[in-house]
Amino acid sequence: MDKEQLLQRAKSQKATDIHICADAPILFRVGGKLLPVTKKNLTAEQSKQISLGFLTEEQKKQFEAKLDYDLMTADETGRYRINIGYFDGKVGTTIRILSTKPMTLKELLLPATVTKLANKTKGLVLITGSTSQGKTTTMAAMIDLLNEKSQKHIITIEDPIEYLHKNNTSIIRQREVGKDTKSFATGLRAALRQDPDVIAIGEMRDYETIRIALAAAETGVLVFSTLHVISVDKILERLLSYAPASDENQLRYLLAESLQGIIHQELLPTVDKKQRVACEILVVTTAVKNVIRRRGGYFLRGIVETGQKQGMVTMTQSVNKLLEEGIISEGVAKQVLANYK
Repeated sequence: MDKEQLLQRAKSQKATDIHICADAPILFRVGGKLLPVTKKNLTAEQSKQISLGFLTEEQKKQFEAKLDYDLMTADETGRYRINIGYFDGKVGTTIRILSTKPMTLKELLLPATVTKLANKTKGLVLITGSTSQGKTTTMAAMIDLLNEKSQKHIITIEDPIEYLHKNNTSIIRQREVGKDTKSFATGLRAALRQDPDVIAIGEMRDYETIRIALAAAETGVLVFSTLHVISVDKILERLLSYAPASDENQLRYLLAESLQGIIHQELLPTVDKKQRVACEILVVTTAVKNVIRRRGGYFLRGIVETGQKQGMVTMTQSVNKLLEEGIISEGVAKQVLANYK
């Protein structure tokens, strides 16, 4: 099948990703699972031919020079994030199918605390989780809420831009790393001189980005960002791992003063072969600030477990609610909660 047929077939089957690799069938990720959609395995030449079909002649030259190539493409039906690379000497591709517009927080069925965090006027809100857990989707929904309800100047710094926002009651200016700015840190530094009310950072990848983001949040800007971490109680360990030992106290201070909350996500397959987010939410209180300043992140687990009145939610509560409503299976619930004991 040609690339247009491939993309249309994936969308018709509600796939989130397409995998094209030698010595395997074409695979669609549907409901969190990889499913074969061709009977025969692709040869190395077939995988290469399909993969390079997404590139122009100039892009092919760049790919051969770099051995990896990322691009965004779009047609009248959707947008796609494509990564092409070599795997044991053979060319393959991974394609992420993107929504044409952001989902809303109501559509994501997230707890009311997420809306409260989105409406903060300053500080840092983190959306955390491992890869492909819907972090970017949640952040886009929070931006969409502000765009509908408030008059803000919102700057996003992304790699790549996944959701396109149209100005509504707010002005949204989206910058892509590598095209509009050299890095997250340089884009963030420039954003501070552009009269922002809100800055959304696609991902915190280095200490410079983290340091500038915390400083911005402390001085009155609302900052959203995502971070790869396996649970809320690992957040301090993760952030401190980026910083030199001499800066640990300063980082703890900035985080304690600026952090508003953490939304930690798990994207779960549902019984009707769709997906739903289960989330653990930490709301920053005086007790949380004290832990951040002086203690280990494992103390945050107990605060979340006893913080329901402040809007906090444990992963156990979130998963069990989905199980009780018949949205996920018992097997899925057990698999997820095994990591939260």
